[in-house]
Amino acid sequence: MRHLYVTFEPDGRHILIHEGATVFEAAAAAGIILNSVCGGKGICRKCIVKILPEGCESPACQYHIHSDINVVIPESSRFFEQKILAQGLDVKEKIQPDIYKKYLNISPGGKIFGLAVDTGTTTVAAKLLDMTTGRCLATEADLNPQMKYGDDVISRIHHAASEQKQLHLQSLIIDCLNKLIARFCRKASIDSSDIYELCVVGNTTMNHLFLTFPVSQLGQAPYEAFNLDACDRKPQALGLQINPAGNIHTAPNIAGFVGADTTAVALAVGVDLEQEQTLVVDIGTNGEIVLGTKDKLCAASCAAGPALEGARISCGSRAVDGAVQAVVANADDIDIDVIGGGPAVSICGSGLIDAMAVLLNLGIVEPTGRFASREKLQDRLPQPILARMVAEHGTRAFALAGDSKGQTIVLTQNDVRQVQLAKAAVRAAIMLLQKEIGLLDSDIKQVYVAGAFGNYIRPESALRIGLLPQIDIERIRFVGNAACSGAEMMLLSSECRKQAQRLAKRIDYIEIAHHPDFQDVFANCMTF
Repeated sequence: MRHLYVTFEPDGRHILIHEGATVFEAAAAAGIILNSVCGGKGICRKCIVKILPEGCESPACQYHIHSDINVVIPESSRFFEQKILAQGLDVKEKIQPDIYKKYLNISPGGKIFGLAVDTGTTTVAAKLLDMTTGRCLATEADLNPQMKYGDDVISRIHHAASEQKQLHLQSLIIDCLNKLIARFCRKASIDSSDIYELCVVGNTTMNHLFLTFPVSQLGQAPYEAFNLDACDRKPQALGLQINPAGNIHTAPNIAGFVGADTTAVALAVGVDLEQEQTLVVDIGTNGEIVLGTKDKLCAASCAAGPALEGARISCGSRAVDGAVQAVVANADDIDIDVIGGGPAVSICGSGLIDAMAVLLNLGIVEPTGRFASREKLQDRLPQPILARMVAEHGTRAFALAGDSKGQTIVLTQNDVRQVQLAKAAVRAAIMLLQKEIGLLDSDIKQVYVAGAFGNYIRPESALRIGLLPQIDIERIRFVGNAACSGAEMMLLSSECRKQAQRLAKRIDYIEIAHHPDFQDVFANCMTF
């Protein structure tokens, strides 16, 4: 097989790759990670590169190499570090550490540490804890390296079609965790042999990929998990570099699309102890919802993540430097807040929700989701706002920012439609759970919003676009990475592990996509 040279600019890196490989594969081999929202299908066009000497532009995942080439990678196609949320609830007072006791006879000097890990579809967050005291010594987070094969679980399931590819996905997450372990050891000045326990949570797909359980059935109706129970594995069986006498504990899943991370969130907020109707919404790449009290709990999942995390949005991105993260209206224009403080180059989920709320309040976007005409608003809006109402590829759009180079950050009509679809999915799931239990919005006394995306949105904007039930804003509490907090509880306490197992079995899963009222409820939730 012939091998060819690929040089990447402006990095200056070059690599020898076999003929027929894609530019995306060559970039990965050179250590350059590109955006891959669609998992290499060429649909999202987020990995566009310029091929020299031809001068053509192409998605890197679709361009096959048949000669020596130079590849120019624009900033917009690079997979940047994003703001990763590792902090959640303080749960120290809820637990009495006892897991550590079984290691006292084999631990020199009584050094017994453990990791609480949330393996999200997009990010991996972990906490290093002293298991004898429950004290958190350090927090680390990284992007999930499986992202290169798609940013949603369905893409991962499809990629894992063969045993070899599934084992490769597992090796990526194991390598990621081993790197986090090494960073923890350096930061805390400990040896990896001082780490005895890991408690790992994640959605059902991430859980199955981690444990190499079959995943193909998760991608087709009735979407059943291979295993719902908690599992324990020895470190060497998974290739994790901690004390070989230690243990890896994975929390129980609830259903095919409601996983151990939701169990951990429910455990951390104590939803199974609540007397009043409580709603828990974890908005990430996928949306998971739990609703009820200590007497009855229901759960559902929805496909909400891609748009709300910046995918399928024309100028969208994750929460990276240069992303608009907040939008507010002032007396005669709008103000934006950009991550990192520099010029705006994209918009992330929290900024997207803010922008939609502002455009709805100004009347620029109508309740149906259509952009109003500039003529209709001519006498109602200040000139600086009107000047932002532009055309993009022949359709109406709104310019959030621009620079001297002519780069404009806009929201298009299609972007609005993507937000509508995402928020309708979340709201429809909540409403169908309300219907299952027999609740009005006013019956819900508290709402916990978990997850990185949820932590950065403004509650008034979420309420304005109809993402959450119409309740008093004081009832909404943001709880950060509650999944990691729940993992922390299970890492330290055998009673918390038992409680999580009971909780996962108590929660009734509702498959909303097959609910007879789903289509009508979803359609009604499309309006703002």
